[in-house]
Amino acid sequence: MEHITEVKIYKSPKKVYNAIAKSIIKLTLESQQKAFDIALSGGNSPKGLFKKISKKYKDEIPWERIHLWWGDERCVSPDSEQSNYKMTVDYLLSNIDIPEENIHRIRGEEDPEQEAKRYSKELEDTLNSRGKDPVFDLIILGLGDDGHTASIFPDQIELFDYPENCAVAQHPISGQKRITLTGNVLNNANRIYFLVTGENKAMRVSEIMNDNEAAKLLPAYYIAPTNGDLIWFLDEEAASLIS
Repeated sequence: MEHITEVKIYKSPKKVYNAIAKSIIKLTLESQQKAFDIALSGGNSPKGLFKKISKKYKDEIPWERIHLWWGDERCVSPDSEQSNYKMTVDYLLSNIDIPEENIHRIRGEEDPEQEAKRYSKELEDTLNSRGKDPVFDLIILGLGDDGHTASIFPDQIELFDYPENCAVAQHPISGQKRITLTGNVLNNANRIYFLVTGENKAMRVSEIMNDNEAAKLLPAYYIAPTNGDLIWFLDEEAASLIS
């Protein structure tokens, strides 16, 4: 697929986390910007990345210039075990020295429609823009077993064309509401890193990489930065079915 800039394959998840951590250090140190905006992902793989950064690299990243955002959030309170924000607090934020005002959480406890509008406006007011859409310097995305990314699920692919920056999505099985960045914002980023580990992701990865017909049903297939780089960081298990 022509919009994939690079695919990097590592022996183990730990090596994937290490590579992404080093890449973030390089990006942030080379950047001349006053603020460097990163959107984070939830799930197990980012947990490993946050642990790695906390343990090994926390003093090498200029946190005073980093602004952290979220690609999606479940509509739960910030102290819920299901909250992406809480997971980030537990594994990263509680271990680093970052100014409070640099943390831009999605308020999952608020009315979902109102919060999607509020977060949308915060993005607009705070981030640089390209065209009408806000620009993230880096978005870290995960890949669900069903091919979803952020909280855009296979039955809601139309969120890639949604006019607003954020939307309310619904998990197709649990019915849980979530707030997600939409396709226009995701694909307007300067860089997107897909962080994908584990054998259970191998089939979806291979469908996307091999440009199969089946891939067109997967939201992750539509991640294609218009003006940026897309890099897949995979472990050997996740990459095992790429032909």
